[in-house]
Amino acid sequence: MTDETYLLSAQAAEFYEATFVPALFQDWARRLVAFADPAPGRRVLDVACGTGAVARELAAHVGPDSVTGIDLNPAMLAVARRVEPRVTWREGDAAALPFPDSSFDLVVSQAALMFFPDRVAALREMARVSTGAIIVQVPGRMSHSAGYTALARAVRRHAGDHAVDLLSAYFAVGDPPQLRELLTSAGLSVERFETWTGATRLPSLDEFLAVELLPIADEIGPEVMARLTADAAIELAPFIEEHAIAAPIEVHLVAARRGAG
Repeated sequence: MTDETYLLSAQAAEFYEATFVPALFQDWARRLVAFADPAPGRRVLDVACGTGAVARELAAHVGPDSVTGIDLNPAMLAVARRVEPRVTWREGDAAALPFPDSSFDLVVSQAALMFFPDRVAALREMARVSTGAIIVQVPGRMSHSAGYTALARAVRRHAGDHAVDLLSAYFAVGDPPQLRELLTSAGLSVERFETWTGATRLPSLDEFLAVELLPIADEIGPEVMARLTADAAIELAPFIEEHAIAAPIEVHLVAARRGAG
C-alpha cells in the first residue's frame, strides 16, 4: 500500500518489500493479474505501484517493456528499480498522471485507493489514460476480515476507539456500495466485482503485531503495548499454527471501464 499523503524513508520502503509483499501483496498481485488476464505486449500501467509487486507479476505476463509503474514515493520506486530494472518506473501523483490520454491498454491499482486524498480524481485519471479496463483491488470490510476484527477487539480494550479508527483506515473503501459509488462517480461502469478472502501470513504473532500496530505504536506506552500484545495472542489464537499466523482479510477486486455508471 502506498500512502500518497506522506513520503516513506528508504528503510521503510525496504521493510515494506521484505515484509508486506511476501506476507500479503504477492498473493494479491497474482490474483489481480489472473483476473485481468492481459495479453502479451499489452501496455499496462500500475498506479501507486509501491515497490512493484503487481508490476513485476504483470511483466511476467506481458513483458517488462510493456509495463510502467508510477508512485509518489521515491523510496518505494528505488526499491522497485533495484528489484526489477527492466520495468519503466515513474514518480508521479495518481490524481495527475503524467501521461497522454489513452496511453495504456490496461490500468491497475492495488491496495492504494483508500489512501488517495481525492479518490474520484485518481479514478478519473486512470480512466483517462486507459483504452481498456481499470482494475482496482482493495481491502474489503473489517467486519468481514476475521483476523482484523480479532485484533481490533484487543486494541479497543487497551488503546481505545481512536486507535481502532487508525487501524480501520486500511479498510476505508471496503464497503461494496461505497466502492461502486466511487467508481461510478468517476464515470466508470463496473463490469466485474469479485470478493474473496485472503490472509496476512507471517512467521510469528510478534511479527504480525509489529507490522499491524505500526499506526498506533507511537501513541501508546510500553505497558499498554504489553497488555495489548498478551490479549491479542488470545484473540488471534484461532489463526496461529506452529507459531505462524494467517490472519483472514476480505479483499475486493473490481474491473471497470469508461462509460455510464
